[in-house]
Amino acid sequence: MIELWFAIIAFLWTGYFVLEGFDFGVGLLAPLVSRNAAEQRAGLETIGPVWDGNEVWLITAVGAMFAAFPAWYAGVFSAFYLPVTLILVGLIVRGVGLEWRGKVTNPVWCDLGIVVGSALPAFLWGAVFADLLHDSVPAALLGGGFTLAVCILHGAVFLSLKTTGPVRRRARTVAVAAGAVTIPVAVFALSSLGTAPALASMAALAAATALIWRRREGWAFAATAGAIVLATLALFMELRVRPLSGLTLAEAASGPYTLTVLSWIGLIALPFVLVYQGWTYWVFRKRVRVGAVS
Repeated sequence: MIELWFAIIAFLWTGYFVLEGFDFGVGLLAPLVSRNAAEQRAGLETIGPVWDGNEVWLITAVGAMFAAFPAWYAGVFSAFYLPVTLILVGLIVRGVGLEWRGKVTNPVWCDLGIVVGSALPAFLWGAVFADLLHDSVPAALLGGGFTLAVCILHGAVFLSLKTTGPVRRRARTVAVAAGAVTIPVAVFALSSLGTAPALASMAALAAATALIWRRREGWAFAATAGAIVLATLALFMELRVRPLSGLTLAEAASGPYTLTVLSWIGLIALPFVLVYQGWTYWVFRKRVRVGAVS
């Protein structure tokens, strides 16, 4: 049960990083790839139907940590109280900006909130997990730089996949440039892990850059998503051995009865969540066109 629930938590964090990764990237890039209000609305509309649903993965991952590994949960969120608080502030500010920008006359403050609220979690989650592994400020900064760069690349590829016209062309250009920056950062950030998934993640980022340059947006998005999956897998392979300094996985876990009850709850609830979110993405699968958004 302990290994099962660790794998479930790793899966939930992976889903969060993949889905919120392009949300953060789009929030950061929408002003950059737009030249007028209509183009910026179109860029943000690509995540409009899904961004709040993507955040559910974070709530579920943290909730699962609290229930299945309470000592791990307490240790992590106590040790990283300030960065986690800043992440929550960023998510709140971003949510307010996304919801209110269409309801105000001058959305400049909403746009600033979206950019800042996307940048904070994109950087700080990488810093938190890197510091959790290496207990080092330079490692934390490098980890934050890595996740920020990957989110920008992932978001740029998503924008090129989901938009048309000038926004699509600019997003593709940004994606190629972001890939050129992300690959060397990934080499420094992931080489310390030295595992097969980490090496495969670097290769996936290189493949994504080549694919977006060749205008294969769908395959490029699959490659950036795959790179995030592989990097998260490498991360949790390390955390499985030592989830927190001085704490083993078995010591961090709840009792067998609690884990059994959680397993039944997860068996019932998780398929519904996956089906519903898959249906949402299917409904909103078409490209967003400038002038076609409200």
